[in-house]
Amino acid sequence: MAKSLRLSEKWFRRGLWLVAVVFASFLIGLGGTLVGDLPRVEAPLQLDDYLDRPAALALRTEVESSEGAERRAQAALEQARLQRSKARSESQTARESFDNWIATRSATQQSEHNPEVVQRTQALDALKARERETQQAVEAQQQAALDARQAADAARERLQQMEAGGYERMRVAQRKLELRVFLYRLALTLPLLVVAGWLFAKKRQSTWWPFVWGFIFFAVFVFFVELVPYLPSYGGYVRYAVGIVATVLVGRYAILALNRYLERQRQAEALPDAQRREELSYDVALARLSKGVCPGCERPVDLKNEAIDFCPHCGICLFDRCGNCRTRKSAFARFCHACGTGSTAAAGPAAGRP
Repeated sequence: MAKSLRLSEKWFRRGLWLVAVVFASFLIGLGGTLVGDLPRVEAPLQLDDYLDRPAALALRTEVESSEGAERRAQAALEQARLQRSKARSESQTARESFDNWIATRSATQQSEHNPEVVQRTQALDALKARERETQQAVEAQQQAALDARQAADAARERLQQMEAGGYERMRVAQRKLELRVFLYRLALTLPLLVVAGWLFAKKRQSTWWPFVWGFIFFAVFVFFVELVPYLPSYGGYVRYAVGIVATVLVGRYAILALNRYLERQRQAEALPDAQRREELSYDVALARLSKGVCPGCERPVDLKNEAIDFCPHCGICLFDRCGNCRTRKSAFARFCHACGTGSTAAAGPAAGRP
């Protein structure tokens, strides 16, 4: 059809399509902002809303206290281990010194039962006692750290069990919240789709068609971008069901439209040749001829074959002779391309025959 338009008309149409796209973009921006703010109508969900708050607070306090006690016990354990290591080193050094001293006294045959031997033995015993004390301190801190860790683990396990139940209740509430938000989106989107369908069926070729198409683009975008991705799944059943329903509705509309079109074509082909050509729009006829199809039945016709003047499928006249210069021309042309004489199609069907 574009080939049959005037140059200025082509640019005007392109400008109007630009208006439609810009109008749709502003509508999409407004709709996206509105739809994006829909979740704000619901309060955000928090885990504490689905727990026994006093019990949860007590368990969390117990966990923090036990973890703090464990940290303190670990720090004390490190100190106790350091003291034990120091005591062991001192005791081992004293033992080696005492053994060497005893060996020296034995070699010189000095008596071992004198005050100095007793004094060294007592000092060595004191170091061993100190080593045992540090070992006991290490064991005590290990026990304290173990008790604190076990207490923290037990409190943490009870808290996790409580939170697991809270998470399950919150997931149920989250699904309900998502469903409500989806219903809000549906309540906003469905009327837009209905209006867009009505505009497409009734007003897409009206004077204000740029705004009509802009609104249609907006409604389609809102449906596929703002609604479909948030469609509840429930294992895929809802989405597949919606897809089936949408496909059935679109398919039914297409089938009925095809049947209506075929019925109109059959009725049009039963009309006289001249009446059929008069009822055809000039632009539509030129657009179909430019595609190599019959303007009446839209079946393919070899228009380059000069022997063909009538459609072999529906019998409509495609080419006739100019009443002035007898030049072969299109039967739908308003003027002869050779001499500029006006068309004589109104004279009757016989006047159009070569």
